Amino acid sequence: MRISTTSCLCPFLVCLCFIQRCSSVSHHTPAKVPTKNQTKLANGETEVHHRPKRGWIWNQFFVLEEHTGPDPQYVGKLHSNSDKGDGSVRYILDGEGAGSIFIIDEVTGDIHATKSLDREKKSHYVLHAQALDRYTEEALEPKSEFIIKVQDINDNAPKFPDGPFVATVPEMSEVGTSVLQVTASDADDPTYGNSARIVYSILQGQPYFSVDPKTGIIRTALADMDREAREHYTVVIQAKDMAGQVGGLSGSTTINITLTDINDNPPKFPQKNYQLYVPESAQVGKPVGKIKANDDDLGINADIKYSIINSEGANTFSISADRDTKEGIISLKKPLNYERKKSYTLHIEGMNTHADPRFSYLGSFKDTATLKITVGDVDEGPVFSIDHYIMDVYENAPRGTEVGAVTARDPDSRNSPVRYFLDSKEDDERYFRIDEITGVIRTTKPLDREDITWHNITVMASEVDNPSLLSHVPVTVQVLDVNDNPPEVAADEEIILCESSRPGQVIQTVTAVDKDDFANGQRFAFALPSQLPVNPNFTLKDNEDSTASIIARRRRFNHLTQELYELPIVVWDGGEPSLSGTSTLTLRVCPCQRHGRIRACQGEAFLSSAGLSTGALIAILLCIIILLAIVVLFITLRRSKKEPLIISEEDIRENVVTYDDEGGGEEDTEAFDIIALRNPAAAEELKFRRDIRPEARQHCGLLRSRRSPSVDLDDVDVQEFIKQRLVDADLDTSVPPYDSLQTYAYEGQGSPTGSISPLDSPGTQFEQDYNFLDEYGPDFQRLAELYGRADSDVSTVCDSNHCANQIRLKCFFFQLNFHEEKEQTEMLSNHSAGFCC
Repeated sequence: MRISTTSCLCPFLVCLCFIQRCSSVSHHTPAKVPTKNQTKLANGETEVHHRPKRGWIWNQFFVLEEHTGPDPQYVGKLHSNSDKGDGSVRYILDGEGAGSIFIIDEVTGDIHATKSLDREKKSHYVLHAQALDRYTEEALEPKSEFIIKVQDINDNAPKFPDGPFVATVPEMSEVGTSVLQVTASDADDPTYGNSARIVYSILQGQPYFSVDPKTGIIRTALADMDREAREHYTVVIQAKDMAGQVGGLSGSTTINITLTDINDNPPKFPQKNYQLYVPESAQVGKPVGKIKANDDDLGINADIKYSIINSEGANTFSISADRDTKEGIISLKKPLNYERKKSYTLHIEGMNTHADPRFSYLGSFKDTATLKITVGDVDEGPVFSIDHYIMDVYENAPRGTEVGAVTARDPDSRNSPVRYFLDSKEDDERYFRIDEITGVIRTTKPLDREDITWHNITVMASEVDNPSLLSHVPVTVQVLDVNDNPPEVAADEEIILCESSRPGQVIQTVTAVDKDDFANGQRFAFALPSQLPVNPNFTLKDNEDSTASIIARRRRFNHLTQELYELPIVVWDGGEPSLSGTSTLTLRVCPCQRHGRIRACQGEAFLSSAGLSTGALIAILLCIIILLAIVVLFITLRRSKKEPLIISEEDIRENVVTYDDEGGGEEDTEAFDIIALRNPAAAEELKFRRDIRPEARQHCGLLRSRRSPSVDLDDVDVQEFIKQRLVDADLDTSVPPYDSLQTYAYEGQGSPTGSISPLDSPGTQFEQDYNFLDEYGPDFQRLAELYGRADSDVSTVCDSNHCANQIRLKCFFFQLNFHEEKEQTEMLSNHSAGFCC
């Protein structure tokens, strides 16, 4: 198969077509001469071994871009060696753009481009061609790949992608100074022809700037370009392809160039002479005027430093530059006085702070001007002779004593009279007053230096003609000291005196204090009072250095004998006149260790004041502790004795029921009720009401029946009685189903003592003899008479109180037998009024 074209568009294509055709002829020429690739057969014939041939000849097709003809653009022709021209071969095409952009004639193999192509979008296409048998659809030759390249034409103009541009260059730059480089781009093929070969040229901006035609670098073309004359420039640069030839395409961009400032202009005052009016009342440190030198430069190149170069103006005025407005601010350094000086002349200089040495040939970058200041006369307030007055006066001076005087005058030429007065906001207690005409300050009351040493007041002055103008001056008054306070001995704490002190031993060194100042209170003298007898215990020695020593006169002191001693001391000061004062010191005697160390002086003082020794105090404390222990033990025992053994009245299992009832007197009807021995529940039901008093006759009858001789306990079989009670307890269904302890008190028969119960007494009431009570005193004699008379009336009416008293009396005497004689006497005395069992 071969690939051919029918037309060549350029010499290169013509040569390519010629090579293709020659190659095609060589492929169709048969082999006339046998080659060595033959095999001799048996019949004498030879078999030729053919080498496989390439069915496709690789090549590139070219198609022009931007084709605008009415017919599809012819690309090339495919032809197979197997094609005999009879139409049995069918050509197919696939790959990029096959069927849409590129179509092929299945019979002839001609390829056409149906659309206009743009090389800048896609520069080549890869396709595959194959020859098939039209009838069997078998591939006659393998599929082969070829490329169709889009041939470039000059259809894109140069462009500046980053434009427009902004650039700066310093003013006064030399010719050829680089400003900016611009670069244009062309989408055409730079490897084919001159379509992408660009040349730069300047369309606008001459003669100030130029451009390099190959690199696009913009440079200055004019010397001494002055920013102050023209600051902004607009430059237009053109880029043209085809190396600038006619017919080439072009593009342009704009560059805005600004000249930057340099310090090439000196400052300059608009005029040489200025005038300024300043009133004499202008405040020091405040601005009084402005002056400005012009500078055509910008930024730091226009910064100006102002200064006053003559001494007359520099002493009174100062000048500084305002950073924003570039003005010189003139301020006042000293107060102005119209009466002393009415005008000032200032020579002011303005100079650049950032000079450029390249322009030193232009001269010094500074300028000068003259400013004349006229001082205006203003009505001023009075002026005191000095700024601060210091005066003094002695304390205790009488009212109206002169302290001092202040003076003020009117500084104006009119010399108006001045009036004085004190500031009402100060000196609330009014220690001073001032004469409004003379300015003399006097006291209004005696002053005390020990109370206030310094007084600060303010004196104000005003003109008579203009009282609204006030002047102030501070006045300090010092109160001088006089010797008006007697000295005192300085003793903050009591003096400790050791018991082991010896005669001649220094006990304490004392000093003195004086409220007066150094001149009157520094020198002190000490002595014991002369009007008192000689102190046998202590003496005083004046050390002549404003101190004195207390010295012991006898041996050994005892704090138990006397703990405190008082020692009066007289002290004199060195003032004029000399004053004295008496102070009484207290000396406390304390036991001391060796080297004078105090040993528990405060504790011993407490014992001494109580009049007790240490041993006595310890014994008292031990007794108190023992008593407290006994009391606590007694209370504990009583509380443990009274604790009930049965917590709940319904729960009596395995508990001992204890009865410790001493009786409730005549009204107690249940003191001997033993119903609880049977059943607690039954006892609750059968309780008698304590608020109902039983009849005495019934009670006594019960008593007599129990004491009747017909009831003899000797005849009762107690053992059988207890067994019967146990059987009843076991068979009783009203009791809880658990064990309970039931106690039956019985002493048995034949006791030598006999029963103490009045129920078992064999005798009758009237057989009792109460005469033995006479020996216990008058109270018991009365008791014997009462019971003896009661026994005589037993046959008539039974008194319930009498019966109860009999029972209690027997109980009491029973208890009396178990105590000692002394205790019996106390019991008889305590129970003389009544008895209880």
